[in-house]
Amino acid sequence: MSGQMAHDQILLALLIAASYLLGSIPTGLLLGKIYGVDVRKEGSGNIGATNLYRTVGRKVGVITLLGDCLKGLLPVLAVKLSSLPPDYAAWVGLAAFCGHVFSVFLKFRGGKGVATALGVFLALSPLAVGIAVVVFLLLMLIWRYVSLGSVAAAAAMPVAVWALGSGRVLGVVTMIIAIIVIVRHIENIKRLAAGTENRFKA
Repeated sequence: MSGQMAHDQILLALLIAASYLLGSIPTGLLLGKIYGVDVRKEGSGNIGATNLYRTVGRKVGVITLLGDCLKGLLPVLAVKLSSLPPDYAAWVGLAAFCGHVFSVFLKFRGGKGVATALGVFLALSPLAVGIAVVVFLLLMLIWRYVSLGSVAAAAAMPVAVWALGSGRVLGVVTMIIAIIVIVRHIENIKRLAAGTENRFKA
């Protein structure tokens, strides 16, 4: 192994650790507490933007969405703007995503990862994001279920990345993130099947 390769791999390990810690910051939980609300005990109990929107208010929900998105976007952009190999950005993005979903600050629990994944892919594959967003919006407009739109968009991402020929590493990372997002929505899927899922109200 060359000295440069060893240096790059050590740097990648440090970036993955830093990205995981950044992703682990529970944006929604912290914002909720500013308003005197523990969102883990309100609504769906999730710390993501949708539950903040419903339990604390529209403004806080939007800020949570932006904060969670930035946790995925910023570390990936930092790698893409560096001289590191391009594939490193995908692994750093996966680390930030996993930090949000399996936060070290919340005993390895966390949100469902949709907003953080959005940030990751805005930096990695914006065209694929465009396709997934269209899928999300169409389903939201028709049925008004955030969870249904999120699951469908997650399922669409690996297909879009593959169709765009974005590379093997990004394809693998996209598939891992999509599977985790869908698994994190299992309870929502059960409620959708039972007809008891809450519809989104603007």
